[in-house]
Amino acid sequence: MTTELRRLRNYIGGEFKDAADGRTTEVVNPATGEVYATAPLSGQADVDAAMAAAAAAFPGWRDTTPSERQKALLKIADAFEARAEELVAAESENTGKPLALTASEELPPMVDQIRFFAGAARLLEGRSAGEYMDGMTSIIRREPVGVCAQVAPWNYPMMMAVWKFAPAIAAGNTVVLKPSDTTPASTVLMAEIIDSILPKGVFNVVCGDRETGKAMVEHSTPAMASITGSVRAGMQVAESASKDVKRVHLELGGKAPVVVFEDADLAKAVEDIAVAGYFNAGQDCTAATRVLVHESIHDEFVAALAKAAAETKTGRPDDEDVLYGPLNNPNQLKQVAGFIERLPAHAKVEAGGHQVGEKGYFYAPTVVSGLKQDDEIIQNEVFGPVITVQSFSDESQALEYANGVEFALASSVWTKDHGRAMRMSKNLDFGCVWINTHIPLVAEMPHGGFKKSGYGKDLSAYGFEDYTRIKHVMTSLDG
Repeated sequence: MTTELRRLRNYIGGEFKDAADGRTTEVVNPATGEVYATAPLSGQADVDAAMAAAAAAFPGWRDTTPSERQKALLKIADAFEARAEELVAAESENTGKPLALTASEELPPMVDQIRFFAGAARLLEGRSAGEYMDGMTSIIRREPVGVCAQVAPWNYPMMMAVWKFAPAIAAGNTVVLKPSDTTPASTVLMAEIIDSILPKGVFNVVCGDRETGKAMVEHSTPAMASITGSVRAGMQVAESASKDVKRVHLELGGKAPVVVFEDADLAKAVEDIAVAGYFNAGQDCTAATRVLVHESIHDEFVAALAKAAAETKTGRPDDEDVLYGPLNNPNQLKQVAGFIERLPAHAKVEAGGHQVGEKGYFYAPTVVSGLKQDDEIIQNEVFGPVITVQSFSDESQALEYANGVEFALASSVWTKDHGRAMRMSKNLDFGCVWINTHIPLVAEMPHGGFKKSGYGKDLSAYGFEDYTRIKHVMTSLDG
């Protein structure tokens, strides 16, 4: 007996639709490796329809008052909260994430972030009107940019969708959002929930692959393209968007250094770093994956971290004892395993380093020591449950190693010396620096990187402002 596959559909102009040409892709549960749904493989006709719907809805949504947009977003937050169990189930089935942790660690901040942007809708700030030239008054207007083409990743499908649509809609824009082809289920469910709240065409979901995203970014309608993804994808988006000078918002890869000095609380550092490195199977661009430890405590730290890794569990979504689930797809499993298989002779696998089980895409919590700064696994993003450890001799070398990669998204420093913490936070070339912690995020503070980690900010008033444009209005006082 065969089980009928669930059928996911695009959400365009307030209607759920198959791809115009009927093409579909299979959606796999990574915890089992089994297909459980199909989703549209959208082409140019579907992208055209979604862009047309968003463009038609834009003037009306732009002209709503901030309080009206706030009310709509608050309703969305309330509705997501009321249907939290459904959203968590969809996210878990689509990603293999543990149900309990998704319910406690992802859904609440996601709802909180929507509520933050609901409030931000009423707090657009600018310089006060004034006379900067005799007989003339100048006014600054902040306006929505227009239609936004948004591409979300597969590591946090629900939360990254919120990071995309909430600030855009709060600012008065309309949205065409594409989830990853491997994780469309929770985004389609979001569209079902939002359907009764927002005017038709304000929020649209187009499922598809890389070519679908390319068609969205290259489309002439959007004024802005926003992507969370790999550096390669970000470069392609920036190049495509440059052809008609679209505004671009890029949140790309990371290779977070975690600098542990000799005076750090070792037990706390090990415990927190293990969680921040292995949570979500390390599939987080801010994950604590690249640890730099002072040489005087290196061996003790490595032994303690290897023990913590051995005690960390991965497993099925319904197992409440697991910290993380599977990698997202077989290609990602192959990528993570490849880094370990290609380790240089001087490296040592202290824990893990292997696939777990025969079903699904699980990988063991892994610790690798003995590495050099120019090693592949130090310079490139693994995006898996792998923590590397290097030693350093002094603060200068720690900074050299920490900054010595092409990524610049997040970092952390572990020390009891306040002056040292302040010096490190000043000199670390990363968009976020945590001190004696790693990975907490709040809606009020910006998230975004430098260098090849991209540009633009998510969350916070800064992220909200990214979805606005500034207009100067000058009027003569004489007439």
